[in-house]
Amino acid sequence: MTQVQLQQQGVAGKPINYFSSQQQPKLSCSVHKFGGSSLANAQCINRVVSIIKEHGKQEDLIVVSANGKTTDQLFKLLDATDEQAVTQLGDIEVEQIALISDLLSTKGTATLSTQLSADIELIDRYFIDSKVAENRNDILSFGEVWSARLLAAVISESLCPATAIDARDILVLDSQNNFTLNEALSQQNLTQAKQPGKLNILTGYIAKDELGDTQTLGRNGSDYSATIAAHLLNADNVTLWTDVDGVYSADPRIISTARKLHRLENSVAKELGRLGNPVLHAKTLNPLATHSIHLNVASSFLPEDIGTEIGAFGEIAKSEISVTHNNELIKINSQQFTTRVLEQINARFLPIYQCKKNTCVVISQQFADLAIHYLREQDIDYSTQDVSLIAVVGYQIANRGEIKARFNRALKGTDISEFVGSDNGHSLLAFFEHQSSVELINQVHSQVTKDSRNIGLVIVGLGNIGQRFLELLPSQLEKVDALDNVHLVGLASSTRALFNTDGIDATQALELFNQNSLQYDNQVLLEWLEQHPYDESVVVDITPSEAFSDLYQSFFQRGIHVISANKCAGASSTENYNALLNSQKASDSQWLVNTTVGAGLPINYAISDLQNSGDCIEEISGIFSGTLSWLFANFDGSQPFSQLLNDALAQGYTEPDPRDDLSGLDVQRKLLILARLAGFELELDDIECQNLVPAAAQQLTLREFLQQSSLLDDFFAEKLKQATDENACLRYVARFTQTFDDAKGKGYKAKVGLEVLPKGHAFANLTPCDNVFLLNSVWYQDNPLIIRGPGAGRDVTAGGLHSDLVNLCRTLENKTKEVVIKGIN
Repeated sequence: MTQVQLQQQGVAGKPINYFSSQQQPKLSCSVHKFGGSSLANAQCINRVVSIIKEHGKQEDLIVVSANGKTTDQLFKLLDATDEQAVTQLGDIEVEQIALISDLLSTKGTATLSTQLSADIELIDRYFIDSKVAENRNDILSFGEVWSARLLAAVISESLCPATAIDARDILVLDSQNNFTLNEALSQQNLTQAKQPGKLNILTGYIAKDELGDTQTLGRNGSDYSATIAAHLLNADNVTLWTDVDGVYSADPRIISTARKLHRLENSVAKELGRLGNPVLHAKTLNPLATHSIHLNVASSFLPEDIGTEIGAFGEIAKSEISVTHNNELIKINSQQFTTRVLEQINARFLPIYQCKKNTCVVISQQFADLAIHYLREQDIDYSTQDVSLIAVVGYQIANRGEIKARFNRALKGTDISEFVGSDNGHSLLAFFEHQSSVELINQVHSQVTKDSRNIGLVIVGLGNIGQRFLELLPSQLEKVDALDNVHLVGLASSTRALFNTDGIDATQALELFNQNSLQYDNQVLLEWLEQHPYDESVVVDITPSEAFSDLYQSFFQRGIHVISANKCAGASSTENYNALLNSQKASDSQWLVNTTVGAGLPINYAISDLQNSGDCIEEISGIFSGTLSWLFANFDGSQPFSQLLNDALAQGYTEPDPRDDLSGLDVQRKLLILARLAGFELELDDIECQNLVPAAAQQLTLREFLQQSSLLDDFFAEKLKQATDENACLRYVARFTQTFDDAKGKGYKAKVGLEVLPKGHAFANLTPCDNVFLLNSVWYQDNPLIIRGPGAGRDVTAGGLHSDLVNLCRTLENKTKEVVIKGIN
């Protein structure tokens, strides 16, 4: 939602309006809610203003909690003696004045300070007149009033015109009907109160009843206020800007392996809130049910990070699993519960569980006093006991037998008082008559979420190799355990792309691409990848494009992994190559390049293994081109070289322009890649390269070159005669050798070119199209390490890419991301 900002100057005391409707078309409305920790001090409030500037628009509605711990201070004030109240109220006033003066101009400070003093005087009067109890909610409401008033003033001075709205003038609750919202009247009030041309700041947490008395919506009620307002405005989105960057698979304060859930299905999020998730208020999602309104949970401390989106999603999001716990529950037992009483309990106290016999309910401790007071009013006999809960939550998880079995195994040996599935099927509940230990919660989380990570796979390049990769993908996903969490989510050619956050059916990938792909550019791809909702994202580059390889830096900066058959990045300048490695390391991304050299042959793995094991490679040599391997294995003089070349082109053994093979550039790049993997720093130009295309033929068009390919024949005939006279053969060989002399120290020699080799040489007796790699090292001296096999072909190259994918996923299995927590409200 980033908006174009006007580059204009303020005039005569008026702030720059970054949301001028003259500059932008009117956009649909969103609601942004900021919690207490997001507004805790001047630095936080300035950050909130920046977030609104970056992510908001003037038509949006901002909902705020009280600043920092203000609500806690007001609750403490309610229980204070008259003498204590004077001190505590003074402390509150000092804190609020300091916040105001840190953020506003002299004029703004004077205005808000005067209003604050009047409020403090009113609270003081409640104590003097002994009217604290009857004005309890009015006292608690001041935190939100001060917060909205201050933010509106700051925005008015720095961003655009803004106004504070007291939610008691908007939200009307029906006290005769369990304080449900009078929707029609509230909607009318909000429509009238929302001022056009200004950014409207609404107080969270508070409302009024039909008698005009102040009511509160409970702890974390500002989230509920935000979704109520979104419902009344029929907004598109609600963003809860809080102190954590999303909803996690467990409480990250106690579960170090908790992972962010980027997307949650509506019903699952609602169940998490019902069970006491610290980020989601129990009622938060209810107002969104009748509209297609997405809810986002994001961190105001890390606004650039992707948070959690809650909405209607497909199978990938529905596979998410979360473990939640609650050690602050009360079980109420009674044989006198009637249908009417249970209806009241369900409506007023939000029970987490009601037993099948209707003789017990489990509720949160925050409702305990109210519930017990109600039962006494009804003259009902009851007993209570403290209980705790560990729950596994996921879409229809009660019907997923393997998850239920894992949960049971994790609880083996514990004294469970009850184990049930929720009525809605979205949770499995285990109750205990003691507090749940951190160790047990960790054990449950480890067991039930061990394979729940989601990896998004994007394939770029749908030519011969790309199509074969996709043909193999369905069977790979089915039979390789390491790929259990891999989802195909993107396909792209050079000009068209298909992205689907909910996944693309791998069995119909090309058909779906042909039917639904759209034109795209690299910026579109980057923007989509930047917002991907997966634990990890992998781009498989099966293009020969240097322009596409230029995106690797952007991929790594976004933490995206790359599997590459594209040689351009690995053979780029030393400066660029080192920058890529540094960026990859900094973001903990993976870059697998096994198919850049040797198709599926494990030459890259061999070199990396020797390097990582402490060996030192002294020579790399071999035949690295399947095309040139085929040509010289079949060139025996029975036909001119040009005819053999045209046969190879017709059979698909060469590039569309055979000069790309004959130039030696492909072999030169491959040798550079291997030398760099072996720890040497050199440029492409440091490798001497013999171009087998005569200078006169290098500038011809492809058609002209093919018509005049006989220009090659004399040169190759002469080379073949030389080899035949020596009872030898022709091979196009790559050689890299470490050197040393007393004057220059360590160095190297590197070249690729045509060589005459004895017929008994390791590079001579090859099956046409084979590659061969020879490594000499400290450990492999007298008997070098040789790797030989097919170095080209759609099956082996696609297979090599799949090998890289499996190895990458196995590496990612144990990867954890650090969770940055500012504290949970």
